[in-house]
Amino acid sequence: MADSESIGLDPELRPDGGGSGEPPEPGVKAGARRRLPVRRLAVLVLVLVLLCLPPWWTLFAAGADWPSPVLPLGTLVLVGWMVSFPFLMVAGHGRRRNDRAARIADTSLGVIWVLFTWSVLGGLVDLVLGGLDVGGTGRARGVAVAVAAVAAALLGWGHHEAMRVPRIRRLDVHLPRLGAGLDGTRVVVLADTHYGPIDRADWSARVTEAVNALDPDVVVHAGDIADGTPAQRREQSAPLGTIRARLARVYVTGNHEYGSEAQGWLDRMADLGWEPLHNRHVVVERGGDELVLAGVDDVTAAHSGLAGHRADLADALAGADPALPVLLVAHQPKYVPEAAAAGIDLQISGHTHGGQIWPFNFLVRIDQPVVHGLSRHGERTRLYTSRGTGFWGPPFRVFAPSEITLLTLRSGAA
Repeated sequence: MADSESIGLDPELRPDGGGSGEPPEPGVKAGARRRLPVRRLAVLVLVLVLLCLPPWWTLFAAGADWPSPVLPLGTLVLVGWMVSFPFLMVAGHGRRRNDRAARIADTSLGVIWVLFTWSVLGGLVDLVLGGLDVGGTGRARGVAVAVAAVAAALLGWGHHEAMRVPRIRRLDVHLPRLGAGLDGTRVVVLADTHYGPIDRADWSARVTEAVNALDPDVVVHAGDIADGTPAQRREQSAPLGTIRARLARVYVTGNHEYGSEAQGWLDRMADLGWEPLHNRHVVVERGGDELVLAGVDDVTAAHSGLAGHRADLADALAGADPALPVLLVAHQPKYVPEAAAAGIDLQISGHTHGGQIWPFNFLVRIDQPVVHGLSRHGERTRLYTSRGTGFWGPPFRVFAPSEITLLTLRSGAA
């Protein structure tokens, strides 16, 4: 999963037909604009049918020979979900932001995705066993039971993984231009907290305790702080104000802020004592050496309709000494070509969630250059992509654990 695009369906199901904030293109005819919602509806129906078809076939219809009520009841449940899901998404993630509807929609989407994945795998196993003439008449029912059991186990474990305080991931990052005085600088990375319809104020407080226990010099929040407005998520975001850092606490917007008052979140973080890096930078000093901490708006900001919001690296670095090493915070890893072209030393990003629910990581890789971890781009630039601290939408993490990351900066080559 990658944020609100996590399982291929985005809160663009809002009544306004999307969240970009862009006015209609002047050259687009009214008829074409009227056909656009119809096309979107057709795509949505197709996606929902494709998600439900493998579970229906593998669990109910592939020769399992269940007692007579099972097949019609299973069919009714899946059809009922397909019909109700778009309305729940609109109610939960649209203008009304009904948290109860969002919880139902998000959770059910995660359940269907896991059932879809393992039903496809189960169907393939059934085909192979059938080709080998193994299993006899009870094979299809055995496969259906196995798929249901595996899905239930993964959903239970995945929910625990999503709701727990993330594990600490520790990593040394060598930056040749880093001054000796900055060697050992401790940078803690948070990303994709996604405070949302499930009240996680207590979780947020425990995350804060975990961060403070790491004794950081710098704390970075790499965006997608919440799904909802600052007023809606005030209690969940409040613990961020108690995070301690010797040198700086910095924050940039993610794509989700641009559907829920991006400027309001910049202001909220400033009120909590953080430095909002809204295409700007700050310089920190340690041991007589200096480091530029720069940040850019999310790459979707230019389409948000908010004046002055866009990813602008030139503005972010304006006035910075070019001889100093630069740590850039940009929500999406796909910004790294711009960072590499500018000679940035280290870019920190989130957005991907590491896929969040396997095997979505393979789809994320189509859109992003990296799914998680440390990578090199060009001669100088390193990119660290966090799996994220929270989760978007479905409260599950399957084979993609959340993380609080401790990056220890080291001077000199590795």
